[in-house]
Amino acid sequence: MRINLTSVLVDDQDKALRFYTDVLGFRPKHDVPMGAHRWISVVSPEDPDGTELVLEPDEHPAAKPFKEALVADGIPFTAFAVADARKEYERLRELGVHFTQEPTAMGPVTTAVLDDTCGNLIQIQQFG
Repeated sequence: MRINLTSVLVDDQDKALRFYTDVLGFRPKHDVPMGAHRWISVVSPEDPDGTELVLEPDEHPAAKPFKEALVADGIPFTAFAVADARKEYERLRELGVHFTQEPTAMGPVTTAVLDDTCGNLIQIQQFG
């Protein structure tokens, strides 16, 4: 068994697709019309056949309060691995990304937390 898909709940699929591809650097995998919304997934350019991140509309009544509570408490919704947290932090800041946590060493991992502009905090992690 392996993880095939995971989702992030977004308030605007078009905005999310731009942010996750143009800013974070993921590549589009699927973009399929599904009524009022679309099935949109992105993948890492380092693993194009790997786990897909679905940019899921946050239309369910529980989604927005859930996201707001996480953001209010400073809790990231998910995390992405990076080779160099400080370098990625600097690259993303130059692109205008807002961080709620600068790179911070936490034992064997260095983390930073960014705002994805779609209602989520996302952590980047460097191991080792």
